[in-house]
Amino acid sequence: MNIIITGASSGVGFEAAIELTATTKHKLIVLARTQEKLVKLQEIAQSLNPECVIYPVVFDLVNDDHHDLKAFVNDRFNGQLDVLINNAGALINKPFEQLGEMDFVEMLQSNFLSHVRITQTLLPLVKEGGHIVNIGSMGGFQGSAKFKGLSAYSASKAALHNFTETLAMELADLKISVNCLALGSAQTEMLEAAFPGYQSPVMAFEMGKYIADFAVTGHKFFNGKILPVAVTTP
Repeated sequence: MNIIITGASSGVGFEAAIELTATTKHKLIVLARTQEKLVKLQEIAQSLNPECVIYPVVFDLVNDDHHDLKAFVNDRFNGQLDVLINNAGALINKPFEQLGEMDFVEMLQSNFLSHVRITQTLLPLVKEGGHIVNIGSMGGFQGSAKFKGLSAYSASKAALHNFTETLAMELADLKISVNCLALGSAQTEMLEAAFPGYQSPVMAFEMGKYIADFAVTGHKFFNGKILPVAVTTP
């Protein structure tokens, strides 16, 4: 499969990329803003599987030219994209009374609009039977426990969840599936920023493996679904 992962330089995106490059069945384009971390990812992937195909791309989903990215993907994947994993994101942890409007704008840009842009840009390359996987959060999952300081972050993730449902309906005739994994805690830098000192029972590599497996097979069983992936609160 031809697969793209955004936000691949750390956390569950990094681990999902390692899992997917363990086999020669897949070709990956991995996106992140930090070249050093992408180089590290490529080195680790190739040390574990010298035959893996992985293309690291330094790319800012909010500010960079998506049409240039489309040309790169079209060239490397011969115009055929099987899986898009929209994993990139950011987090602001700040009490509501201290939040400014630009904090909400930043969260919406990073966690929602950037995914809308890249999905819209690459959609012409997604083949029939393709799978778009949005990485959401239990913070944006309706009815789940909510936590102080995360209102802007959680609201942006809730927007991504709703986008998943509506986009799945729009792409049904194209036979392209769209799902969202509303992740609970996994031991990552973002978790530490949200809940300092908290230790998750789920390691980043375990969640990354789950994401990788779901991206490849989940569309056979789900479409238009927001699926909670959590064993603890948070």
